[in-house]
Amino acid sequence: MMPGRNLNLTCIGVLLSVFYGCSSVIVTCGNLLVIMSIYNFKQLHTPTNYLILSLAVADLFVGILVCPLSIALSETSCWYCGSLLCRIRSSFDIVLCNSSILHLCCISVDRYYAVCQPLRYTTKINVQVATIMSLVSWCVSVVIGIGVLVVGSKNKCAESCSVDFRITTTIGCIVSFYLPASVMLCTYLKIFQVAQKQVHSIQNTTCQSTKPGATVSKMEKKATKTLAVVMGVFLMCWTPYFLCVNFQPVSNYEIPDSVMDIFSILGRSNSMLNPFVYAFFYSWFRAAFRMIITGRIFQDCLYFLKVLSK
Repeated sequence: MMPGRNLNLTCIGVLLSVFYGCSSVIVTCGNLLVIMSIYNFKQLHTPTNYLILSLAVADLFVGILVCPLSIALSETSCWYCGSLLCRIRSSFDIVLCNSSILHLCCISVDRYYAVCQPLRYTTKINVQVATIMSLVSWCVSVVIGIGVLVVGSKNKCAESCSVDFRITTTIGCIVSFYLPASVMLCTYLKIFQVAQKQVHSIQNTTCQSTKPGATVSKMEKKATKTLAVVMGVFLMCWTPYFLCVNFQPVSNYEIPDSVMDIFSILGRSNSMLNPFVYAFFYSWFRAAFRMIITGRIFQDCLYFLKVLSK
């Protein structure tokens, strides 16, 4: 039985390594596209996109730091790099994932003012406010990460690199997930209600049009689809993990490490999906991505350099 079990563990480790490797490449490339697009195109220099830029930086480091370390961890059941390095690795993981979640919450607040209070949007949300929101997201995440680094305890395996679940319950889970998720849910529900009212208002004012129903139906479907994707992806990725984190300390049932690894992978995959959810919905981002991928942006740079050299 033991050789077969070791073989299964080896296969699982290889599969996890392949998945983390592919995820690392996709997360890194996708978020680099977002960062390069916002940096190079002035049309994308808006408060909303600065929040998306900061979100992309957090997700980028998930691909560069967290995923490669997770590959090393998946190769063995124990962590041979020492307790301090283990806690540092866990702190990076928590800081970057929490920062990503908090940035999503800030973006939902930004979208709330843009849709529900458009006349006050420019006074409420500007570059300075977006910068402050990003800094607060990073600072709160760093504080949580330092807390794990200072008071985090090791698992029952003396060489296991996993943080005790009791450390991440109550206040940690509230700040990291439940509070941001509640804010996102409330703001997006309010946005959806306002969008529906606007659709009905357009329907009433275009009653003389030949096909007003088709236009209204298309707008309503687009608003519904966008909000459903935004909330659906976020909740699908992170809810299982945080529910298990809270369930295990208050129950006598010990959730297998393999299950927690799967839910942790699912949560980190949110960093891989964020560029698609928050960037590909916008035509300017799609155009910028095409210019970067096809190399047109570099051709333009070479053209300007030739002009300046003459």
